[in-house]
Amino acid sequence: MEFAELKNQWNLVLDDLLENDRIAWLAYFDARLVSLVGSQLTLNFADSEKFGGDHNYKSIRKAEHTAKLLSSIKKITGMDLEVVE
Repeated sequence: MEFAELKNQWNLVLDDLLENDRIAWLAYFDARLVSLVGSQLTLNFADSEKFGGDHNYKSIRKAEHTAKLLSSIKKITGMDLEVVE
C-alpha cells in the first residue's frame, strides 16, 4: 500500500480505534501522517500545539495505546507497521 492510500483510509483507522478504545483514540486523533518508509509510519502532532494549553496528549500515549492503533491499522489496511513520533 502506498502512503497516499494509507492517508485516504486514515479516518477509517481512527473510527475503528474509537470503537475499540476511546482513550487510545484521544491519544492519536490529531496525529498527522508525515511519511511511510518501509513499515515505519512517522506521525506528527504539531497541529495540537497551536491551541492554548497542552492538547498534545503525549503524556497519555502508552505502549498499549500504540498497540491498539497498530491493530486498527492492520485491520483496516492489512499493513503491519511501526509508529514513530
